[in-house]
Amino acid sequence: MARNENETFEVDLGEDEWRRRLTPEQFRVLREEGTERAGSSPLDREKRTGVFHCAGCDLPLFASSTKFDSGTGWPSFWQPLPGAVREREDRSWFMTRTEVHCRRCGGHLGHVFDDGPRPTGLRYCMNGVSLAFKPGEAPPETR
Repeated sequence: MARNENETFEVDLGEDEWRRRLTPEQFRVLREEGTERAGSSPLDREKRTGVFHCAGCDLPLFASSTKFDSGTGWPSFWQPLPGAVREREDRSWFMTRTEVHCRRCGGHLGHVFDDGPRPTGLRYCMNGVSLAFKPGEAPPETR
């Protein structure tokens, strides 16, 4: 899936700088829209209170209070923090899905599906490698 050429981001780095900042797996997922293997992220089992940030630019994305065990093997949330993510249509893999990316750096995070729990009914199925967890941190709106 190609990025929209008209989309701009606050954090706009060249490929070489992203490669310096990220691990090879983070680069593959965040910058090349890859997917980590299901069950490979320790963040899928993370249960502490805190905030999940973008591993690319450190933007707070999800509060731990919205995380749930979806049984899919990826960290899942029923709602992002306000204004943290953007979504766009993804027609790769012979299907149509909704891709989720960081609104500040454009890093690919995962996809959102409509089979999640109440109150939203959404499942933000995120690649753990695209996230950085900060235990004990309060979400920005409650600070």
